[in-house]
Amino acid sequence: MIPPGRSLKDVILGHPLPTQLEKSQRLDTLRALATLSPDALSSIAYANQEIYLGLASAGAAALVYSVPIAGVIVLLLIILTLSYSQTISAYPRGGGSYTVARENIGTNAGLIAASALLVDYILVAAVSLTAGVAELVSAFPVLASWRVELALLFLIIITWINLRGLQETGSLISIPVYLFIISMLMMLTYAGIRFFNGSLLPAASTFKPEHSAAAVGIGLLLHTFASGCTALTGIEAISNGIGIFKPPEVKHARQAMVGVATLMTILFLGTIAVGQLLGITPVPGETVLSALSRQILGDGFFYILVQVSLLAILIVAANTSFAGFPRVASILARDGFLPHQFANLGDRLVYSNGLLFLSGIAAVLIVAFHGDSHSLIPLFAVGVFLAFTLSQAGMIVHWYHDRNSGWWLKAAVNGTGAIMTAAAFVIIAVSKFLDGAWIVGLLIPLTALSFRRVHRHYETLDQELAVFEQPAAPAPMSTPRVVLPIAGVHRGVQTALQYALSISCQVTAVYVEIDPEQTEKVLQLWQRWGSGVPLEVVPSPYRSLVGPFLAFLDQFDESHDDGQLATVILPEVIPARWWENLLHNQAAWMLKLALLYRRRRYGKVRAIIDMPVYLQGSGHKHKL
Repeated sequence: MIPPGRSLKDVILGHPLPTQLEKSQRLDTLRALATLSPDALSSIAYANQEIYLGLASAGAAALVYSVPIAGVIVLLLIILTLSYSQTISAYPRGGGSYTVARENIGTNAGLIAASALLVDYILVAAVSLTAGVAELVSAFPVLASWRVELALLFLIIITWINLRGLQETGSLISIPVYLFIISMLMMLTYAGIRFFNGSLLPAASTFKPEHSAAAVGIGLLLHTFASGCTALTGIEAISNGIGIFKPPEVKHARQAMVGVATLMTILFLGTIAVGQLLGITPVPGETVLSALSRQILGDGFFYILVQVSLLAILIVAANTSFAGFPRVASILARDGFLPHQFANLGDRLVYSNGLLFLSGIAAVLIVAFHGDSHSLIPLFAVGVFLAFTLSQAGMIVHWYHDRNSGWWLKAAVNGTGAIMTAAAFVIIAVSKFLDGAWIVGLLIPLTALSFRRVHRHYETLDQELAVFEQPAAPAPMSTPRVVLPIAGVHRGVQTALQYALSISCQVTAVYVEIDPEQTEKVLQLWQRWGSGVPLEVVPSPYRSLVGPFLAFLDQFDESHDDGQLATVILPEVIPARWWENLLHNQAAWMLKLALLYRRRRYGKVRAIIDMPVYLQGSGHKHKL
């Protein structure tokens, strides 16, 4: 039962919020960190999994390289944290890689960075949800056949939470994020205690000299490193979403950046190192983190708690996309590279159009890839490392032009970041190319080209709608000729006819004859109610409405030598309830669409006037 005075939309999403409350809806550091960090924090679930799966293909002994690979990834993380902290200070309005690359390297570089970011955000949403379901299935195998449905259910929930607004999103997201952080830190601490007191023994090392890096294969190690780099996705989200922090935004955003990097380092290196010590190996039907927590905690309550926290963080990891995608899209829309609707704030002061678009595309990916995160991973890190590289390169140019005190040191930090992320990008693109990275490599430039196409449309629109410097003298206009299409004689037609006669004495009604048996009835009614206006009957042997009417209009205009096109008045019946539209043939709508998108003839424009008649629903009667 919907409360009086509230619509169903208000019940589901909450009351609309006035624009002046926008700043009050921003988040403190703890809640903003929870909103923007889930993707980065939760990536240990699938990044660990991919590292172990990659190395295990060369035998269990090759897993000894998991810690060195994780160490290189953490080094990249530290460089990126320093680099993006500088980006936050230099670009406090947000926009991240897109803004930096566009302002310092050029528009094309900015659009490539934006394309890479948006594609990656979509993949983050799909991968996070499917990986979360994988953790759930590891604990409850009976749910394996419901992977897709569960992922879509969680997608709907996270979309609904975000549509309710920043404050509610931050509060709700904080619970699973901090549950995950606390449970993982406690698990690693407990593992350390057990190692110390001897109740948890390291596995015997199976590494032998013949398992050197060369023997395992440099190509395999690079491929595994590329898969593990998915742990770094989402690290740029804070620089993209500075606008959600309470003032001072820069200070709080940098604090959140350091906090995320610190937690990621502890959790990522900790789980990889403990997993290697315990000799954890991938097994079908169970994730690596599930096997790790089971061996440390057993099968009891605390194991279930860790799995639930993993599921929760992976589900809300999609929230990083829901926080970042709409904001980057809104900046692109304000710059004219995406439809302007993406720049509009919804009722709850969130970019609801961007949220719904992201949710729809993520749902398509979940269904297309059958809810399998492992199939989506190869598409994952290519775009984000391309965006990283362009952002770091743009910051070098920024500091060079800035030339303030210590600019060379800042440029050196970003330069190091650019070199390392570029190298990682090449490794990921090459090693993952045949696994599906080629799809993203094709999609990113195509998306950038579509941005250009949208921008060209808006430029053309501005040129064509520009106001003349000297307004032209209004041309004298004669009384318009009016054409009134009718499908019958009813109150709506009568209202439209009265209006037509009020603006012109040259009115012609047109009836397209689809059913000849009805023609005589229409003629009789028109003779009584048509106010002396002539009625033209246009035969339609193939029962088409639009074609014969347009042909009549052309002939009608050509037969008059008054230098203008006839004005068309369309009577349109509007039912009382939305579903009642399905009971009508939408003839007025089809005619309006055909007239609107018919190009102007001879440099002239045809006026189209819509005359709605609103039905009151059952219980109301009207006489013609």
